[in-house]
Amino acid sequence: MTTLTDRPNTALMVIDVQNGVVAGVYQRDTVVANIAALVAKARRAAATIVWVQHCDARLERGSEAWQYVPELSRREAEPMVHKSYGDAFDDTDLEEVLLAAGVGHLLVAGAQTDECIRSTIHGAFVRGYDVTLVADAHTTEDQTAWGAPPPELVIAHTNLYWQYQMAPGRAAGVVETAAVTFDAPGPATGSRR
Repeated sequence: MTTLTDRPNTALMVIDVQNGVVAGVYQRDTVVANIAALVAKARRAAATIVWVQHCDARLERGSEAWQYVPELSRREAEPMVHKSYGDAFDDTDLEEVLLAAGVGHLLVAGAQTDECIRSTIHGAFVRGYDVTLVADAHTTEDQTAWGAPPPELVIAHTNLYWQYQMAPGRAAGVVETAAVTFDAPGPATGSRR
């Protein structure tokens, strides 16, 4: 249902699952395992997987903190998008990567929920993509010291509001890892709205 014409494919987008990003996040091991399961499902179905990697003063390119976690390995044929802003579309080649793969629907997982995940799902939605957030495959760190809710509430709230997100000609949704399939052409299945 994407507003982007001739873009029938779904891509799994794995955002910023880097050592320095997920070291202290909520339910790190469970979330990384769920992302690994999504990657395996996408590969079995020959679906596009787009890896996104953040770089800034804290995550210096080439550093250990900048590297993806060892539990996840990217294959050479799978595109890597390097970014320096929260929205993975800003000042990157992500749009060109998705266009070349005929992608109109994004299945999003990674970190951090209240930063790059939210920025990217909103950025994709306003650009015309259908966007499904994988409810149990994104996470964030505890920022209660700065007035934020605890991480489990940040994640729950994001899952709640994203399932009701609406815009003309686009679909938003939330699905659990176990319900994701890439078997049929078009959007991955699950509890989408």
